[in-house]
Amino acid sequence: MEKELLNQRKQIILDIINDDNYIPMKIKELAIVLNVSKENREDLEEVLKELLAEGRISVSKKGKYGKPSGNILVGKYEGNAKGFGFVTVEGETEDIFIPESASNGALNEDLVQVVLRSGKGGKRREGEIIKILEHGVTELVGTYQKNQNFGFVIPDNNKISKDIFIPIEKSKGAVTGHKVVVKISSYGGKNKKPEGVVKEIIGHINDPGTDILSIVKSLNIPMEFPDEVMKQAEQIPNEVDSKDMAGRMDIRNWQTVTIDGEDAKDLDDAITVQKEGNKYILGVHIADVANYVQEHTPLDKEALKRGTSVYLVDRVIPMIPHKLSNGICSLNAGADRLALSCIMEIDEKGNVTGHKIAETVLRVDRRMDYTTVKKILEDNDEAAIQEYKELVSMFRLMEELAGILRVRRHKRGSIDFDFPESKILLDEKGHPVEIKPYERNTATKIIEDFMLIANETIAEDYFWQELPFVYRTHDNPDSEKMLKLGLFINNFGYAIKTTQEEIHPKELQKLLERIDGTDEETLISRLTLRSMKQAKYTTNCSGHFGLATKYYCHFTSPIRRYPDLQIHRIIKENLRGGLNEKRIRHYESILPGVADQSSTTERRADEAERDTDKLKKVEYMEQHIGEEFTGVISGITNWGMYVELPNTIEGMVRITEIRDDYYYYDEEKYELVGETTKRTFKLGQEVKIQVASTDKMLRQIDFSLAEEESEDEIE
Repeated sequence: MEKELLNQRKQIILDIINDDNYIPMKIKELAIVLNVSKENREDLEEVLKELLAEGRISVSKKGKYGKPSGNILVGKYEGNAKGFGFVTVEGETEDIFIPESASNGALNEDLVQVVLRSGKGGKRREGEIIKILEHGVTELVGTYQKNQNFGFVIPDNNKISKDIFIPIEKSKGAVTGHKVVVKISSYGGKNKKPEGVVKEIIGHINDPGTDILSIVKSLNIPMEFPDEVMKQAEQIPNEVDSKDMAGRMDIRNWQTVTIDGEDAKDLDDAITVQKEGNKYILGVHIADVANYVQEHTPLDKEALKRGTSVYLVDRVIPMIPHKLSNGICSLNAGADRLALSCIMEIDEKGNVTGHKIAETVLRVDRRMDYTTVKKILEDNDEAAIQEYKELVSMFRLMEELAGILRVRRHKRGSIDFDFPESKILLDEKGHPVEIKPYERNTATKIIEDFMLIANETIAEDYFWQELPFVYRTHDNPDSEKMLKLGLFINNFGYAIKTTQEEIHPKELQKLLERIDGTDEETLISRLTLRSMKQAKYTTNCSGHFGLATKYYCHFTSPIRRYPDLQIHRIIKENLRGGLNEKRIRHYESILPGVADQSSTTERRADEAERDTDKLKKVEYMEQHIGEEFTGVISGITNWGMYVELPNTIEGMVRITEIRDDYYYYDEEKYELVGETTKRTFKLGQEVKIQVASTDKMLRQIDFSLAEEESEDEIE
């Protein structure tokens, strides 16, 4: 029996189980009753799992399927380093607390069946896991510890509180301190540890780069390209073939520049700007990666698998091999390159009054970087102006047009979260030597503004053509979260207009403007961001809340993002008149999967970047234990306060470590108050701290108040 047929017969399974005369039975017995062959037993198991997840049936500890119980739920288990955990049930706002004694061997990310033990009368729900339906983790990364006759691995993920037992013959020769990848062979149970096999030794914990490699491996981010991918890449020429230029719009005589970071090697966007009367002509020219990475080839399959390039502090893990990303696909100055161009006519109010999308061939005049363009536009640096004198007027025109586009976007309500990003500088051994804020400047904003308008223009064009496409969407926030945010900011004297149904992005934009420069700016900005949904890739053009636009897509980075590459193929095929009914059906069938994969790999890359940054910040502060710094209180909780230093590093001063008094958390005023001294700690307050300790495993930094700070207050 095929799975589709089983799905159709879900109701029959439910009727059998819910029959008054039904006696709970195991899957083997159910298979006989349903006339399911041995070959199709796995399909039946999948359907039963779905019914369990939907809460329409239950399963006993002995594996017998029966009627659903009112207090039995199915959800995902999230572990904690201390042994307890929580189960999140889809569609329910409150999770279920699971004491360590009631976890029954469940590990982080397991799909479990939980029975409620308490939670009535306003108390927090508590439960016991009665069955593990599906294990979420099959491999993990950790630190190996060797004993005489066996070994064990301490998982890097602190949500997995159990060590993994490793028989000595399955250790692959690992020694104490090795970072290893472990395949779990047995999940153990209530009183038995999981068991595993060392699959790969990443390196010793003290070896340069091992720490970051461990994060990459733990997230299953592919590093090496398969041989067939490299073979295909090698066959691609280093220079543009004249045959590929045929039929393209030749814009090699247009004054063209790329503007990127100083260390960027994959240059996928070039800019041309000129003014004709009252109209600006903006050309956003994007590397034509689709010319070289064609559908169904090994390069394409690997690019989809990766979904995105991953930019870490010490390396880039590219979506396509460097031969393409830094070579033929990169818009390097002085070389003929193929591009897909969006050439827009924009009026003095920032409206796109006309546009043309074309396959082009271009030659970039100069490779510029953000710092040099900033020197020309912001600093009026005479040496830089002299060196690039033939381009200065175009840079001034770019600044003018970008300003117009920014004002237009602001008027419609576009939200701009301007959190300082960290720039982490490492030495040759991978140790952080400096951490500082990465500042946005005029040049970075110009490129942002031009990429945004190109992405909007392309998305609107293809929406009205009613062709299959991949959009970048950002749904409206949940009304419940917005109401909670509204209640919270009332404590600080702010308000946002919300209805039960929706909020306009303009309201959040106004809020961010009102808090700009205030003590509570960092906290409220972060809480506002957390109250919003995550942007994702979809085949539906449902709008982008954060940008306050109906139409948005990602068109501008096909070297490093698969959705951009995918829509380039569709655009090129459409320009050439090849989108017939058959091809439209083809794209309709594959694009939902492409969108889901792109969203998943984007989140994975974000997690890797976030984790490696945290790791290097902890490592940096390890070198400064005992030293004093001045920072600003960025967050307050009932267990302490977060202090952010000027270099973007944040640490916690625990409430128990403020020794001059007993402190309590005043929720209404959002401050810590000393019971006797009445000393207060408020958001935005400047404090002097001492670096107390660091924990690389947990990626945590602990601060304590500097002694002179305490003495000053007491005086």
